[in-house]
Order: sequence, then C-alpha cells, then structure tokens
Amino acid sequence: MIIALTVYLNVYLMRIGVLMFEIKKTQSCLGAYIEGLDLSKSFSEKTLGELKNALSDNEVLFFRNQNITHDDHKRLASAFGLMQSHPAYPTVDGFPEITILENDEKNPSKIEEWHTDMTFKKNPPLGSILIGKIIPETGGDTMFSSLSKAYDDLSQEWKEKLEEMYAVHSFEFGFKESLEEEGGRERLADALKENPPVSHPVIKQHPVTGRKVIYVNRLFTSHIEGDDAERSILNFLFDHIHQEKYQYRFSWENNSIAFWDNRSVLHKPVNDYWPQLRRMERITIES
Repeated sequence: MIIALTVYLNVYLMRIGVLMFEIKKTQSCLGAYIEGLDLSKSFSEKTLGELKNALSDNEVLFFRNQNITHDDHKRLASAFGLMQSHPAYPTVDGFPEITILENDEKNPSKIEEWHTDMTFKKNPPLGSILIGKIIPETGGDTMFSSLSKAYDDLSQEWKEKLEEMYAVHSFEFGFKESLEEEGGRERLADALKENPPVSHPVIKQHPVTGRKVIYVNRLFTSHIEGDDAERSILNFLFDHIHQEKYQYRFSWENNSIAFWDNRSVLHKPVNDYWPQLRRMERITIES
C-alpha cells in the first residue's frame, strides 16, 4: 500500500511539474547540493532535464551518500553525452571510461593547481563526475571557481581587449613533472603524440547558458598568442580568476559526488592529506 502510494505520488508530482529533487545552493557564487535523488536508479527524461538545468545554473552539483556501482556511474555520465578516457591515468578494470585518481604515501599527488580538465584537447570535455571512494580522515578537499562570474567582473576595456585573443593549451606543459620522471617520456609517448598543443579563444561563450567565460588555466595554458615574454596578460588573468570571491571549497565524504561543468568552472585538489590514502573515480563527458 505504501509503495503504491509513493509511486502514485511521484507520478503526480512529475505531471504537475514539481521537481523530484531539492536544490540547495551554497553561499558562494557557484555550486548547489542536490538532495532526494538516488543516482543508483534510472530517472525520467524530465528529471534528467531538470538536472541538466541545475548544472547549467549552478556550474557544479554536489551529492551525498550515493553508493553507486561502476555501472551506475557509467549510466549517469552517458545520460549527458559520450564518455572520454584520460591519456595519462589508470582506469577501472572493465571500465576504461572510469579514471582512477589514487594517492598515498608512496604515490603523492603531483597536481595541486587550478585547472579545467583536458583543455589540451581540440574539443575539451563538457563536464566531469567525480566520486569519493576512499576519503582521508582529514584533508583532501576540492576547490571550485566560477569562470563566468570572473568574466562578469572584468572591466569593459579588458573584455574588449581579450575578445580576439587566443591561448595555447598543452599536454606537455601540464604534465611536465610526470614527463621529467625516469621513464616518463616513454610512458607518455603516445599521449604526447596524440595531444599536440592547441589554441582556444581566451573568451568563450557557454553553449547552453550563453554566458561568457575566461577560458585559461594555470595547469595547461602555456601562453597567450602575442603576449609578452613576462606573460603579463596571462598572469593578470590568473590573479583575477583565482580570487576567493569566485570559489567554493567542497569537503569530501565516502560516496560523495561532485559533477562540474568543465566549460565554466576551474577546480583544484587540496593536497593536504599525505601520507593518507585518497581514492577517487572520475568519468569525463565529451562536449
């Protein structure tokens, strides 16, 4: 009786246009927590559409207590688009789409820099869905920063100046520490060959919201075409987009999920948990 009533109520709420989950915005300029949605279950096209709208509106979505399987993870990502593999990281056995990000005493993280995922590709990804599998007792947060809000605060003079500029994004530049390790160039030879430097506009327009964003990041953007040797324009932009007022810091728990819009958000892992173990699993979605 209770199950039947619950099903009837859910159908009724969908028909009258009531959201099947709750959106709780953070106190920052970006980010929202999604409550009342079980990601281990399939959901309707309407719910999927509302989730897409929530991502566009808030730029990054957070979920708690989502004990999903690898199949669930893959199904969720595929609802938003095709999945990409990463050229430099290991993957889950049987799931080449799921990247493993695991660090401990013997394998400390090499990346603690603001970045947007895989901008070294001609067509960078739409977004990433990251789940915390093993979270250290202390530390290991991830920070997010809004590139659209940062653009909005530029002066009109800077907006006009940057509009025609292009920046170079490079796999080699971003993974220089890994390449310098013993055997690093041999291990990453295929990735280097398949990912030559590419240029992207410094100012891009989000394909869904129409908002403009500052599309550079410290990890993969090597230089702006025509910038001076001191990289004065690029350094100005880095200082601008890294301001605290554009940021939100997410504290992980086991089975928490962060889903960010890679077209308008920077993120940065906080590597303050060594020598503890931290294991994350991520799927990146094509644009």
